[in-house]
Formats: sequence, structure tokens, C-alpha cells
Amino acid sequence: MRSPSRRAAARGLPLRAVAPNAVTALALCSGLTGIRFAIAGQWETAVVMVMIASVLDGIDGRIARMVRGESRFGAELDSLSDAISFGVSPALILYLWSLKELPRVGWLCALVFAVFCALRLARFNAAIDVVDQPHKSAGFLTGAPSPVGAGLAMLPLYLWFWTGLDWWRSPLIVAPWVALMAALMVSSVATFSWSSLRLRNNIRFEAIAVVVLLGAALISAPWHTLSFLCVAYLATLPFSIAAYARIKRLRGAVPGPASARTSPEGAGAAP
Repeated sequence: MRSPSRRAAARGLPLRAVAPNAVTALALCSGLTGIRFAIAGQWETAVVMVMIASVLDGIDGRIARMVRGESRFGAELDSLSDAISFGVSPALILYLWSLKELPRVGWLCALVFAVFCALRLARFNAAIDVVDQPHKSAGFLTGAPSPVGAGLAMLPLYLWFWTGLDWWRSPLIVAPWVALMAALMVSSVATFSWSSLRLRNNIRFEAIAVVVLLGAALISAPWHTLSFLCVAYLATLPFSIAAYARIKRLRGAVPGPASARTSPEGAGAAP
């Protein structure tokens, strides 16, 4: 007699899981289409395709939770989509745009970015069931998420779009920048998790106004706005590192059960 899990696997995916998986598949298509436009030299459209993939990647998980359509299949498809849309696609776009002028070093940087993105996703999947995750339990992420890493890696492209300065296209600038963003994705740096942030009631209206202004800025001046967002995100890194170090220090200062029993200070401590 088959177990319930095997019977569920034999029946296949529930109908409610189709919607989030379809959104994930659209994100994958969008990321791959960015490569097609890069081959044609349509750089702005190529970047827009990666941005669309990041938006779709941000909503597929929420749709899955809303319709209770989470599945192991969806998680694996999401990781595959992220590896291609935010690893392979930006790497090839940047290589065709700039890095091909340094064929060996440029291709090496593109490879490193794509592979490091896949490694980050593999690390995330391997630790998804691990209970003891210090960064996650404190409300932080480990390294830059893959959509953020892709957006940061293309910062020279944004600057080139709105300044028109060819030196932003120089592989001597793009190659080390891409390598640095690849390292940031797989690093152990504590970064802010925006899903863990909680707004106070008295600033919710202001937060909505900021989102509206940001949306208007993205429509009217997309490359200026994306450049500002990249710089702003990088500027938060020292604060996230310091915030996590403070939380880690406070956790270390809290006595455990054993120390409370053995230390003189813990002998008369209140429960």
C-alpha cells in the first residue's frame, strides 16, 4: 500500500498551484527574452526584461501563499528561473554589452556571476529546512538576493543610458564591478530583509506616498531612479552589518540556562 505522500505525488500538482507556477514560468521567459534583445543590441529592452522578471519573481511566492499553492515543484522551478533570469541573463547581457572587449577576463567575470548566482540559490535551498539560521532568525538575509544582485550588476548600464558617457561601458570598470556583485551574492554579509520590516502606524501614509513617488519616478526617469536605488541599497550595507552585529552581541549577552544556574549573578535572578 502506498503512503499518503506517494499517493499525492501520483495525483500530480493541485490546480491551485498552476497560477504561481505560471507566473514563475513567465519570469523565466522574460529573463531569457532579455538575452534575445541583448543579441540584437537593444540594451534598454534587454534590461527591462530582467526587471520584469524580478517583479514576477517577487509576486509568484505571494500568489502561492495566497491561494495555498506552495509545492516542492514550484520551489524547484523558482530556483531554476532565478538562476537563469538573474544569473545567466544579466551575465550574457553585460558580456555582449561590454565584457566581450576583454574576451578572457570578461567571460570569466560573466561566468563567475552566473555560477555564483546558482551557488547562492543552492545554498538557500540546502538551508531552507534548517532551523538554526542566525541571519534569518534575526530578520536579515545572507548576502544580496539574486534579483538584487542582478540589478546591482547592471548599474553601469543604467549610468550609461542616462549619461551617454562611453567610459561606463569600459570593461575595465564593468568587469571588477560584476565580480564584486557576484561576491556580494554569495557572501555572509547580513543584509536587510524588507519582508521583515514593520512600519509604525503613524508613518504608513508617508510610506504609501514614498511608494507612489517611486513609481512615478520609475516611469518618468527609470534609469536615474534605478541608479539611485542601487546606490541607496549599497549605502544600507554598513547599517545592516552594524545592526546584525548589535543583535548578535545582545544575544551573546543573554545568559543561557546553564550559565544562569552556575553564575552568582544568575542565582537570584528573576525568572
